[in-house]
Amino acid sequence: MAKNSLASRLYQGEANLRIVGRRNMWFAVVAVMVIVALGSILTRGFQLGIEFAGGSEFIVPTQVAGKTLTQEEIQDSVTKAVAGVDPDAEVKAAQKVGDGADGTFKIRSSELSATEMQEAKAALATDLGIEVTQISDSQVSSAWGGTVINKAVLGLVIFLLLVTAYLIVLFEWRMALAAFASLLVDLTFTAGVYSLVGFELTPYTVIGFLTILGYSLYDVVVVFDKVQENTRGITAGSTRTYGEATNLAINQTLMRSLNTSLVAMLPVGGVLFIGAGMLGAGTLKDLGLVLFVGMGIGVYSSIFFAAPLLSYVKDQEPRIKSHNARVLARRAQRSEDVAAGGDRTRPGNRTASDEVPAFAGGTTPRPGARPVAKRQGGAGNRPGGKRR
Repeated sequence: MAKNSLASRLYQGEANLRIVGRRNMWFAVVAVMVIVALGSILTRGFQLGIEFAGGSEFIVPTQVAGKTLTQEEIQDSVTKAVAGVDPDAEVKAAQKVGDGADGTFKIRSSELSATEMQEAKAALATDLGIEVTQISDSQVSSAWGGTVINKAVLGLVIFLLLVTAYLIVLFEWRMALAAFASLLVDLTFTAGVYSLVGFELTPYTVIGFLTILGYSLYDVVVVFDKVQENTRGITAGSTRTYGEATNLAINQTLMRSLNTSLVAMLPVGGVLFIGAGMLGAGTLKDLGLVLFVGMGIGVYSSIFFAAPLLSYVKDQEPRIKSHNARVLARRAQRSEDVAAGGDRTRPGNRTASDEVPAFAGGTTPRPGARPVAKRQGGAGNRPGGKRR
């Protein structure tokens, strides 16, 4: 790796990427993401799993009586069987889980009574030409699903409150506010992706949400800890504004955040794309999607949203605002001095007028002028002052 290459400077924290200075752009990107996510949630909603929505579920093997069933055949058979016991019941699309002889189809319908479930299974077995015992079923009450949702929301709220309290104790309330906003962005965007893709919202999804919140919190704490280190006693100096110190902290922790995220997202991507996508392990896709999307957006929000938001909030503090103004004023004065003639304290910046003898003609020495020894006598005088 070349010493002065971008990768080398990134690893050493010396790339000096201008992140905080472009915070309005990052805020606009986050705003668009959140608006799209909320729009999908409000218009499309979520496809709730049976654990949340309640209902009845049929599990049928893909291979029966020596033949392999197609998704359309299973869908039609279950629809007819359910309509025979409850014409108003809704049947969801069949979902294939696994491949080969061990593969199954899962088809969910509206909640049926125990008697209706048995009658529907008997009609389905007759239609497919298999034994009733080959068809599995499960039923979840909608009331139980509502209880699960309430507990999930309660757990999420408690988690966020504890995280906020922890950050206030560890850092300060402004950092806690920025971290809290970052976590909300992670939740909203990940939920929006779930709504757009149409994956079922299951208890695995809730576990995934809590996992990505913990991961995002870790990333935010790493960045904020470096910000706190760089800004400790910052008002006593006049070299950097608070935003510049925050930008330096982001550059110093950027590669750590990216490397940690990449290492974490590789196995999650394997679960999502290989396990669920290629191998058909449908029970893994709920957890895989929420982790993959949540970890990715968590890195973005901690670097490009949480830290710039913290800088913006701190810039409104009177003490920091006064410090920033003092730094910028001193910097502007230095620029004016350089434009007026440069720094005369450096030999290379001296002009001809600076070389006037220090005491010639009784003039006052110029600041920074180099003293020149006064010559004895006039032109033609001999050393020692003696004339011949």
